[in-house]
Amino acid sequence: MNPMNAPNIAALMQTLGQQARAASTLMARADTARKNVALRALAALLRANVAALQTENAKDLARAAAAGLAAPLVDRLKLDAKTLETCALGCEQLAAMPDVMGEIIGLKQQPSGIRVGQMRVPIGVFGMIFESRPNVTIEAASLSIKSGNACILRGGSEAIDSNKALAALVQQALAASGLPENAVQLVPTIDRAAVGELITMPQFVDVIIPRGGKGLIERISRDAKVPVIKHLDGNCHTYVDAPCDLEMALRVTDNAKTQKYSPCNASEGLLVARGVAADFLPRIGAIFAAKGVEMRCDAGSLAILAGVPGANLKDATEQDWYEEYLAPIIHIKVVAGVDEAIAHINRYSSHHTDAILTTDHGHAQQFLREVDSASVMVNTSTRFADGFEFGLGAEIGISTDKFHARGPVGIEGLSSLKYVVLGNGEVRS
Repeated sequence: MNPMNAPNIAALMQTLGQQARAASTLMARADTARKNVALRALAALLRANVAALQTENAKDLARAAAAGLAAPLVDRLKLDAKTLETCALGCEQLAAMPDVMGEIIGLKQQPSGIRVGQMRVPIGVFGMIFESRPNVTIEAASLSIKSGNACILRGGSEAIDSNKALAALVQQALAASGLPENAVQLVPTIDRAAVGELITMPQFVDVIIPRGGKGLIERISRDAKVPVIKHLDGNCHTYVDAPCDLEMALRVTDNAKTQKYSPCNASEGLLVARGVAADFLPRIGAIFAAKGVEMRCDAGSLAILAGVPGANLKDATEQDWYEEYLAPIIHIKVVAGVDEAIAHINRYSSHHTDAILTTDHGHAQQFLREVDSASVMVNTSTRFADGFEFGLGAEIGISTDKFHARGPVGIEGLSSLKYVVLGNGEVRS
C-alpha cells in the first residue's frame, strides 16, 4: 500500500473500522475468565520478550536522537525493563480486579411494580491517538480487553517500531485465549491522513481518546465527528499551607516536581502560604538549586530565594502561571493563604491535579471541595495521579472533561450505563 495514496488510507481505515466493530460484538459477550486469561498471557509475553522489544525500541530511539527530539520526549519513548514490568503488572492487576461489565446498579421497585436499574456495558469501539509513550499501547489494549471493548490504536510516528512489536504481542495473547485478534488493532501507517479518517468514522468508532501534546488534542477536538475524552495539558500545583509539617512538605514538593519531569502529573507550580514562606522557600530552593531546577518567581518568593546559593531565579511572567513545562522549571508564588491558593489554581491550572500540604483539617476539606480539578490531593505528591497508582490496573489517559469520565480513565471510564427494567407482566394504565 502506498501510504501517500489517500484513497488507500481511507480504505485501510474503513477495513480497520469494520473489523473493530465486528470484534466489539464478540468482546461484549466474552466471559470474565477468558478476558483474564488474555491479560495474563499478555503479561507473560511482555516478560518473555524484553530483549526483542528493546531491539525494536532502539530503532525508534535512534531516529529520535537523529531528529533532535527534545530530551523529555526521548525519555517518554524509552521501553526500559522497569517500564515493561510495570505494563506486565498492570495487566495482572486488571486480571485480578472484579469485572464490572454487566453489573446492575441502583435497582429500585417502582409503584407500578416494575424494577428499574442501570447495567454497566462496554462503550463498543474506541479510537486511541497518542504520541511518544509506546507503553500506552499496552495500557490501552489491556483496558480494552478487560472492559470488553475493541480499540483502534494510532501511535506517534516516533514510536512506530515499538508500537508494532507491542501490538503483535497483544494480538498473540488474544488469539491464544480464544478472543478475536482484531479486538486490538494498530494503525500500521504513520500517514497523518489516517488520523483524519479515524476521527470521522462514527459508524465504526464510538469515542476518541487523544493522549499527547496540546496541538494534537486541539486538532482532534476541533475535527472529530465522534465524542472525545481529552485533557489538554497538565499544569499541576502543590500548595504549601500554613500550618504544615515542613519536613513532609519538603519531601513531597521535591517528589512532585523532580521525581520525573516529563509526566503530565508533575507539579509545574508551587504556591506557598505567607506564614511559612520564610522557613520553607530557602530549603526547597536549595533542593531545587542542587538539582538544576529553574525557578520563575513572583516578587514575594524572589525576595526570599535571592539568598539561596546557586539558585537559578527568574521573574515569572503572567504566561508562566499557565505553563506546563515538562522540564526542570517551576513557577513559584507566595499567597496569603488557602483562599488565594484556591483562586489562583482555579484561574490558571489545567484542572488536572492539584495538592495541598497542610496540618489544618478545615483547610484540607475546603481545598478538596473548592479546587475544580480532576484529582485533588491532601498531603501527597501530584505524581500519584495515575491509573496504576489509583488501583485501576492501568489508565487510558487522564480526562479533564466533566462529562462521562474525569481523572484517570480506567475500566468504568470505558463503559456506559443503560437502563434495564425488570417486570412480571405489568402494563401501564
